[in-house]
Amino acid sequence: MSVRDSGSTAARFEQRRSRLTGQAFRMLGASGEAEDAVQDTWMRLSRTEIDSIRNLDGWLTTTLSRICLDVLRARRIDDRHPLGPGAPDPFPPVATGDGPEERAILADDLERAVLVLLHRLPPAERVAFVLHDMFAVPFYEIAEILHRSPNAARLLASRARHRVVDDDAGLRPDALRERRVVRAFLAAVRAGDLQAVLAVLDADVTVSADQVAAPGAVPVTAQGARVVGRLAAGFAARARFSAVVLVDGHAGAVVAAAGESPAVMTFTVDGERITRIEVIAEPEALARMRLTVPDLSAQPSG
Repeated sequence: MSVRDSGSTAARFEQRRSRLTGQAFRMLGASGEAEDAVQDTWMRLSRTEIDSIRNLDGWLTTTLSRICLDVLRARRIDDRHPLGPGAPDPFPPVATGDGPEERAILADDLERAVLVLLHRLPPAERVAFVLHDMFAVPFYEIAEILHRSPNAARLLASRARHRVVDDDAGLRPDALRERRVVRAFLAAVRAGDLQAVLAVLDADVTVSADQVAAPGAVPVTAQGARVVGRLAAGFAARARFSAVVLVDGHAGAVVAAAGESPAVMTFTVDGERITRIEVIAEPEALARMRLTVPDLSAQPSG
């Protein structure tokens, strides 16, 4: 979306700061690094004769994206911090326009899941996906940023989308039902509402956690709605950092609190009740899981 230019170089940049911050955070997944990238972009702009820039929005997107790409390439892979320290809540806004290629703004819960999954992608795929699927940047601009051809940029975004998005599970009736039940469970846990938690648990529900996920590094198994409900109450703080995902095609959740190892929760749902919950944080087990989100372009309204 083009911004009407007026005033000083600083004023023009400030008009675009929100969008740039949103782009940087979605590419880097760490608010501190995103803010640094935006500030670096400002420093480069301040050393440039602004009147010589024909397309300021394009120049800023290109500059910021290349800074983020360098950060991603230099960053040591660290699965402990998929969102980075100090991840903002809510996330910086996506200041989208009304172009025909733009997608709807993602719900916060879904976008948190997307950001967690994006950290699995190679840098170029991540940048291509964020710019095109979240900000509708055309492929010819992405190609210039990545020093690739437009077709190569399109392929990178498509490959990233395939790794992150499940095109088949988006609107399946059973998938919708599972997601609704899991979302209700997480919302009740976040709110500390024990009765609402019990309402979606089967009376004989079982929960297990591996030695990485469990307190004290000792695997845990518990059974019974009341017992599981009490365990869930102690999970309320971390549940703020949870999001519904698809785990091997079925509704689950990823928990990605900054500074803690990520964990995945799998759910067995029978009708409208959860009969089993597994909490998995062992890295080798997580690496074997196919974690995706439903099709971003076909989200149900309810």
